[in-house]
Amino acid sequence: MSKFYNAKRKRNLYDPNSDIPFKISRSKIDLFLNCPRCFYLDRRLGVAQPPGYPFSLNSAVDKLLKKEFDMHRAKATAHPLMKKYKLDLVPFPHEKLDEWRDALGGGMQYHDKDTNLIITGAIDDVWHDSKGEVSIVDYKATSKDGEVSLDADWQIGYKWQMEMYQWLFRKNNFKVSDTGYFVYANGDADKEAFDGKLEFDIKIIPYKGKDDWVSGVINKIHTCLSSKEIPKSSPECDYCAYRAATREFEGEVV
Repeated sequence: MSKFYNAKRKRNLYDPNSDIPFKISRSKIDLFLNCPRCFYLDRRLGVAQPPGYPFSLNSAVDKLLKKEFDMHRAKATAHPLMKKYKLDLVPFPHEKLDEWRDALGGGMQYHDKDTNLIITGAIDDVWHDSKGEVSIVDYKATSKDGEVSLDADWQIGYKWQMEMYQWLFRKNNFKVSDTGYFVYANGDADKEAFDGKLEFDIKIIPYKGKDDWVSGVINKIHTCLSSKEIPKSSPECDYCAYRAATREFEGEVV
């Protein structure tokens, strides 16, 4: 990990005196919501949290689901899961779909003129109905006993993610349904043998989003970045707790 992790970044830092629009990704908005201090250290001072390891299996499921839904997109037909859940929807065809899916390229973007921040987010999929209203879709993968749901406290991040994407599409002048969908793949670990394959039970979970919080958070992010003071630590931030513990043993003031 140390080979790729730059503990003190010099580029992509927010400069309050610059007129150049500054990009904030959906994941960095999540970071701000979880801990403004870690967000400020990252975007303003260039000290990011150490990266986690990639979930290759999740990425494989994501890639295969996209291929599967894209086949129906090309034919303008409903996926069998849509029929199973009685959804009057088909995959949405659009010339910019690959661009919206490209996280490294920024995905869907919106320039907020009031803050001069460009908000970005890379989606998994978009479906639409016969009236032209689009629904945001996100793919998730796990392996757990019982039914998958969105009930766990930690899954608030999934809901923020959906609402951010709905907000981005509305800002780009799309007619967006309040209801988005999670295509949730749950690996079955109860089989008698592996036999070189893992089978998944795939469930569609509707979620009614409410994006009225997003603009206010963007304004708070701008205020945070423009400040000369590092915000206080979040009491629930593991990274801040770790830094505080190490400072105590190193004889520094916490």
